[in-house]
Amino acid sequence: MIEVNNLCKNYGERKAIQDINFKISAGDVVGLLGPNGAGKSTTMKIITGFMAPTSGIAKVCGFDVFENPFEVKKRIGYLPEAPPVYLDMNVGDYLNFVADLKLVDPVKKKAFIEKALQKTQLSDVKSRLIKNLSKGFRQRVGIAQALVSDPEVLVLDEPTVGLDPKQVAEVRDLIKELKGQHTIILSTHILPEVQATCNRVIIIHQGRIVAEDSIDNIEKLNQGLVTVYVKTKKEMAIATDLRNLTGVETVEVTGATSFKIQVKDEDILDNVASHIIKSGAGLRELTPAKENLEDVFLKLTYGETKI
Repeated sequence: MIEVNNLCKNYGERKAIQDINFKISAGDVVGLLGPNGAGKSTTMKIITGFMAPTSGIAKVCGFDVFENPFEVKKRIGYLPEAPPVYLDMNVGDYLNFVADLKLVDPVKKKAFIEKALQKTQLSDVKSRLIKNLSKGFRQRVGIAQALVSDPEVLVLDEPTVGLDPKQVAEVRDLIKELKGQHTIILSTHILPEVQATCNRVIIIHQGRIVAEDSIDNIEKLNQGLVTVYVKTKKEMAIATDLRNLTGVETVEVTGATSFKIQVKDEDILDNVASHIIKSGAGLRELTPAKENLEDVFLKLTYGETKI
């Protein structure tokens, strides 16, 4: 559905993206995740034909973005970071205008506009001026213009940026509703955004892809030591003894009766628990820490680890 090969973009001597490669299958909802300035928007702009790459190839539905731009644009709906809305138009007229720009079949145009309004829950405000809508509703109008040609592919660049928590939740729910109806690539630097809406993630850092997989598999990456949080019933000086146990790598005292312990594997936890009980401190809690998307993301984009 979307195929990117050896994509590079340079701004003078600065390399915005380098050797980007990935494939997105029909029906996937993929999060392009990375910190600000990682190259997400540049990649999006190239895929949609908004910007030419320095080198490399991007294809949508089998068509090269720059050899067959009209075929690509027929099949793609694009919401840039700043929604391309005309504030002095009402919602219905604006979507009609966009449908004309996208050369939507006149016979299908009315049905497509109504469908876009229904999907984005804008039917009740279609006669209102866009400038009188809240920012959340303007974002919905931006998504509606991306949907108005009923495209196979949706490209959404930072769709919840600047929204309040309620508006963010509404846009996320909308994206969930679009799953299965469109192939979606979603650019963001907000981790909950990806976890709430996507089934796959591509992490990009300093213009390069550093990880690509399902969210479940990404969360399993970089798991070396097993981390557990321990709470005892009594305040006792047992940290040194725990550090001396075979297989225990680190013991961090986090409170009078609490510890963060790292061990080589889970089998060692039985010895840790047994030692604490025998010491007389009493074991109140032993909880393994789950590696999550945030942990992996931080290690890939702020640490030295490469996966």
